[in-house]
Amino acid sequence: MSNTPKRSDGRRPRRPMSPLRARSARRSAARPHAAPHDRFFRQIVGSMRNGVIAIHRDGTVALMNDEAYRIFGLTRKAGDLGRPFSDVLRKRPAIIRVLSGAFELSHLPNRAELRMRDLDRVVGYTLSQVMDDDGTSIGAAMFFKDLTLVEQREESERLRNRLASLGEMAAGIAHELKNPLAGIEVMAGLLRRQVPDSKDAQSLLADILSEAKLANKIVVEMLEFVRPVRLQVERTDVAGVLQQAVSMAESKTSRGNVLVDIDVEPKLAIECDDHQLSQVFTNLIANAFEALEGKGRLGITAVSKIVEGDPAFAGAAPTPTPMIIIDVADDGPGLKVELIDKIFDPFFTTKPQGSGLGLAIVRKIVDAHDGRIDVSSTPGVGTRFRVTLPVSSASGWFK
Repeated sequence: MSNTPKRSDGRRPRRPMSPLRARSARRSAARPHAAPHDRFFRQIVGSMRNGVIAIHRDGTVALMNDEAYRIFGLTRKAGDLGRPFSDVLRKRPAIIRVLSGAFELSHLPNRAELRMRDLDRVVGYTLSQVMDDDGTSIGAAMFFKDLTLVEQREESERLRNRLASLGEMAAGIAHELKNPLAGIEVMAGLLRRQVPDSKDAQSLLADILSEAKLANKIVVEMLEFVRPVRLQVERTDVAGVLQQAVSMAESKTSRGNVLVDIDVEPKLAIECDDHQLSQVFTNLIANAFEALEGKGRLGITAVSKIVEGDPAFAGAAPTPTPMIIIDVADDGPGLKVELIDKIFDPFFTTKPQGSGLGLAIVRKIVDAHDGRIDVSSTPGVGTRFRVTLPVSSASGWFK
């Protein structure tokens, strides 16, 4: 016979539930309402402007919204949910490495950045674990945003600030050097005519003239670099600009046996300063010829593309912008990783007699056209410069 005391109504009190039964009861009570709540939750996630990916504790994908697919450059497949995230993201090993640490790291990153070089994209992300009611880790979630435009604008602003201070100093130095250099060239030329029979003197004077001309060339480039870029904008055929740039590059640098392949979308045109734009690609192509050293392949491609605006800058309804993407890619020795972030800096060069202003001027001209230039390189594989320009330029000149 039970010793459990009776309640005042004569019935025996219920025994308390075990934690396991209580958790099961809560889930059962919530089940009738789970479907609409789940749909609403997924609709929220699907409407977010940030990318979201969630995984279960066993590594399978629980959720991945459309923005995540777009940022990662992937195509949604019907069976992605429930598959291992390493399979779904196999083309993005950098993201796999981040998610793989979700259950191993003691402190997960709250604000971190990741550069996906194969996509020319920068992602800012937050990683957190998903806990159940008992505090047990049952999964992980990654929230992220495409910061490429943000970083590019910040970098452009930093470049403008550097150029403003550097320009004042460089302009003064250049003007001071130009007259003495001209005097050295004139006097060395006169002296050569006075000692025509002395081979030693002729050799020394030839070296003086050569070095003076090289110094003068640097001064001219310095003045060109600090001078504002004023654009004479007109409708221009892209194929014509690229063909002209190849010819001008061949006059500056020996092409050798380099195979040049130009592939331009038919009837591709842009509003630009054709002289300035030709200078951009002349410099890039000449650099490629020098890197290839007379052998290899140089591919030049140009295509049109509609680029969606970033809501962070354009508001709630960003206007798609027609753009032109021009790639100059070689299969040369490539660049070291530590050099890629420096090559557009003024006066940085890897050439024994380079001024370090060529690519700085290139970037300045591209900026003046409201465009951007990116570089990707793999040692032993090659280097690619990508110039992205709006079809219609809004700028009249670069400040």
